[in-house]
Amino acid sequence: MTSQYEKYQQLVQPIPATTATWNMYGAGVENIGKNNAPETFEVPKPAANQLLVRVDAVGLCFSDVKLINQGSQHPKLYNRDLTKEPTRLGHEATLTVIEVGAELQNQFKVGERYAMQPDIYQDGKSTAYGYTVPGGLTQYHLIGPEILDTDHGSCLLKVSDQLGFAEAALLEPWGCVWASYTQRRRLEPKQGGVMWIVGQPDDATVYGFSKGLEAPATVVLTNVPDALRSLVEKKAKKVVVRNDITLDSLPAAVEEFTAGAGFDDIVALSPSSSNALTTIAKYVARRGTLNMVGKKPLDGLVDADVGRLHYDYVAFIGNSGEDIADSYGEERNRCDLRKDGFAVFVGAGGPMGQMHVQRAIEKKDGPRQVIVTDINDQRLAEIEARFASLTDKNNCELITYNPIDNPVSLPEFVKQHSNNEGADDVVVCVPNAGIMAESATFMKKDGMLVLFAGVPNGTLAPVDFSSVYLDNAQYTGTSGLTIEDQTVVMDNTVAGNIAPAICVAAIGGMNVAKAGIEAMIDARYPGKILIFPQLADLPLLGLDELAEQLPDVAAALGAGNTWNVDAEKALFEAYMKETA
Repeated sequence: MTSQYEKYQQLVQPIPATTATWNMYGAGVENIGKNNAPETFEVPKPAANQLLVRVDAVGLCFSDVKLINQGSQHPKLYNRDLTKEPTRLGHEATLTVIEVGAELQNQFKVGERYAMQPDIYQDGKSTAYGYTVPGGLTQYHLIGPEILDTDHGSCLLKVSDQLGFAEAALLEPWGCVWASYTQRRRLEPKQGGVMWIVGQPDDATVYGFSKGLEAPATVVLTNVPDALRSLVEKKAKKVVVRNDITLDSLPAAVEEFTAGAGFDDIVALSPSSSNALTTIAKYVARRGTLNMVGKKPLDGLVDADVGRLHYDYVAFIGNSGEDIADSYGEERNRCDLRKDGFAVFVGAGGPMGQMHVQRAIEKKDGPRQVIVTDINDQRLAEIEARFASLTDKNNCELITYNPIDNPVSLPEFVKQHSNNEGADDVVVCVPNAGIMAESATFMKKDGMLVLFAGVPNGTLAPVDFSSVYLDNAQYTGTSGLTIEDQTVVMDNTVAGNIAPAICVAAIGGMNVAKAGIEAMIDARYPGKILIFPQLADLPLLGLDELAEQLPDVAAALGAGNTWNVDAEKALFEAYMKETA
């Protein structure tokens, strides 16, 4: 006998005449929908270059709050009049192709399932599904060139049939998490770029530069030793000696050599002044490198732009030898969690933070000890319960910490659990410069600080740059994802290395999508809220409410009351029977 879930997957049901939709007409939750309800529109027919898709599942994401608050002032809406041209939330979506336009018959087939990669560039302009392009909080919609023909090709990822709808929808947030541990920084001198090497007038060190000098189009030298100047002049394409560049005249030099964009690569030799490095670091270009080579610590902490570290992928690298080139390369500059290490996840009680923690626990060759911090005891208790089976299975110790009214500070707590050594890795999941700065104080000298949450560019935090060149400390951050990141998550899911839907804490149908958004804003549930648009009347339910409301679904949940494909099948079986 064919189950309701199988019938749904096989498109047994006819295409309805209408689709329920939550359009957004301005800033504020009150402007989502009409009269606190979704609107009904005709299901459109696709043009020759379009697909008609059914939306199967949508994850609600806290990043949408900025769009809700700003409305047409959001950067990706470009001051659009939403009263005349509304948008629609829902960028974490999975879709099934229902009809294929004539021009796309060779590329897409009815019944194929896709996950959306929402970060879109069209002719260099940044757009996004769920922002500029109306998103997945609807039952059916059209997809055309705005998604299929972008600067990077199609933004649809074909989904394995082995994935459930929840797992497929969550490939987007999971892809963002996975991207945090892939190398986004440029770690070699830029081909055709502009490099500035700045030294100290009294430095007698005999520096080498064994590789990379051939890459820049121009190398500017300021107060470097004569031997290094001779070496650079032999290897580099173009060399300009400018010993008159000072911290005061640096802005003018940046304008002169880079038209204000900043140096692609800066090499600071024998640095000693934290104030000097604070100024110099401001003039590293987007995706640029600041390479510090020295043997003595700075006289203090550097006020680093932690916003640019996250959004602009600026790389702070260095070494304590004589060969400047030793600082470069991925082998020296790691970006993933240390094997058998001790990792701390700061402010990780929310859905995305939980994904970081889950990845760490399930990661082969991952950390053996994990601390999770949050200011909500309910969230921490939920994490302990939800991940108990995973920690046992993967031989990983999970410890939780709430700083509220705690007599032990977080730095001291970390020291107590690490034999005063500090953490190998610290991942910050809250956009707070003070917390970012504090987090850097309890990592090992050769530890890694990952800034997952972003603060605005120009936000400064005191950071120990001495540890970068003396001990090879790493400071990284990422923003967004690629379709390749989602593919890696999908492959790991199919291989059984990770269970993406464990983060789900509540489910609901199309009619309660707005209530789900409000619940997300209020942090009512300790995890991800997932909407199934086709189950229109499914109420908003926490997984802990399923035992009473939908007992067959509750019985199918995984260990620790976690969502999985079996629970999803039971939901469609039980609920579609009720609503048939």
